[in-house]
Amino acid sequence: MEQKGVQLSRETFSCSICLDLLKDPVTIPCGHSYCMSCIQTHWDGEDGQNLHSCPQCRHTFIPRPVLVKNTMLAVLVEQLKKTGLGAAAADHCYAGAEDVVCDVCTGRKLKAVQSCLVCLASYCDKHLQPHHESAAFKKHKLVDPSEKLQENVCSRHDEVMKMFCRTDGQCICYLCSVEEHKGHDTVSSAAERTERQKELELSRQKIQQRIKDKQKDVKALQQEAEDISRCADEAAEKNRKILTELIRLLEERRSDVERQIRSKEETEVSRVKELERKLEQEMTELRRKDAEMDKLAQTHDHNQFLLQYPSVSTLREDPDSSHVHVRPQSYFEDVTTAVSELREKLQLSLTEEWTNISLSISQTQVLLEPEPQTRAGFLPYSRQITPDPNTVNEDLSLYEENTRVAFMRQKPNYPDHPDRFSYWPQVLSRESLTGRCYWEVEWWGGSVRVAVAYKYIQKKGRSNESGFGFNDKSWALDCSGGSASFLHNGVSSSVPGPVSSRIGVYLDHTAGILSFYSVSETMTLIHRVQTTFTHPLYAGLRFSCDVGCTAIFTKLELNTTETLLE
Repeated sequence: MEQKGVQLSRETFSCSICLDLLKDPVTIPCGHSYCMSCIQTHWDGEDGQNLHSCPQCRHTFIPRPVLVKNTMLAVLVEQLKKTGLGAAAADHCYAGAEDVVCDVCTGRKLKAVQSCLVCLASYCDKHLQPHHESAAFKKHKLVDPSEKLQENVCSRHDEVMKMFCRTDGQCICYLCSVEEHKGHDTVSSAAERTERQKELELSRQKIQQRIKDKQKDVKALQQEAEDISRCADEAAEKNRKILTELIRLLEERRSDVERQIRSKEETEVSRVKELERKLEQEMTELRRKDAEMDKLAQTHDHNQFLLQYPSVSTLREDPDSSHVHVRPQSYFEDVTTAVSELREKLQLSLTEEWTNISLSISQTQVLLEPEPQTRAGFLPYSRQITPDPNTVNEDLSLYEENTRVAFMRQKPNYPDHPDRFSYWPQVLSRESLTGRCYWEVEWWGGSVRVAVAYKYIQKKGRSNESGFGFNDKSWALDCSGGSASFLHNGVSSSVPGPVSSRIGVYLDHTAGILSFYSVSETMTLIHRVQTTFTHPLYAGLRFSCDVGCTAIFTKLELNTTETLLE
């Protein structure tokens, strides 16, 4: 009877929601008691608006009851915990939906505390006692509660699988090892586990080391990001000061020019005013003399006329016998012309230098990405290249919407253009190339030089300054038959062959990398250049003087079958 009384007490002071001893007990209006958090969670999950029910009797309440801690129940629960009943209740609490249940309990099952790999059963604390007390169970393997014990049983022989077949890579029982797995490499599961455990530890060590390495990389990248921001702030401030100083100098020059103009204006106006004053004085004197002559001419007394005539008729020499010559009204026009010429020079210089500044900013790159290892890796950087009709030499003809170029000597009568190659059978692309780019050229019927060059390469004349590969403004792969050579600045370098009729070109403008590949079933690196590119590049082609020698910039598709590098 005493045991029943204890069991009754456990149930009495347990929450029917969490099946554990009451925590912060509250009693709702219908008289049932729950943990405060349990009943609040239950009510929060109900769908009815402002309608709440008791989980046991389903009595409803409108509005939601105000919960107040039941101090008497709280005291009783604390006393039960002190007597040890709380621990017993915790050890023997009932299994929930996510718990592993005891396989021995009948009726309402309790939580399993351990599972036995020999018995293939799970036990609560009470039913686990024989494994601790009886010598017959001493060798049984106890593990944390598991719901997958039946997976250790052979579905064919209904035996515990204690062996592992390395040949087939699966767990088997003893009967399997002498039947369908006979002659296979088999070991005990424990032995295989030991080996795999060692491998697992090594793998974990590698993973942990990788984590440490990547943590270092993350810290380095975080520091790099801070350094980039700091350098950007410093560069912005320095350039602001430089350009502000340039603006200040221009303002000073503007003020200086204006001051000189005003000073010259004042000098010239003063000179003109002084000359005007002198002329006014001379005109006053002449008017006075004219009045005397007029008065003399009106005298009737012949003797008086003759006596006064010598003094009146005498004229002083005119100090400025020539007339005043006034310039056309184009004062200071030469100054304006000179300033305009300066403005044009500055505009041209700023335009050219601004391109270099923008290119320098765009080329700023901290992390240089590795070169792809498969053709599929190159394709995301593919560029569709088209020949520029304004650069094509007159011995070359364009076909198929200007995508195919051939040496024909038919003189298509292209219009004059400053960008047209006048002597060498060459052509540049429309597209400028910066960043990471990849394109392919297919050729036949002669020899072709696959090149990249700066836009400002010389176009006129037959000198080396205009030929791809013969100057410092171009880089070229000369393909002839199955062999090739690389040319830059007039220096030719042999490259390993053979070379296919399709050439892949990879450019990383920022990193200064230019690579040529022979493309067939595999991609073979022909030649790689590491340098510094100072301007945008343009794809180029040069043809041998073989009629029908043709090349085309291939249109690449991203779903092209992957081709491995050699």
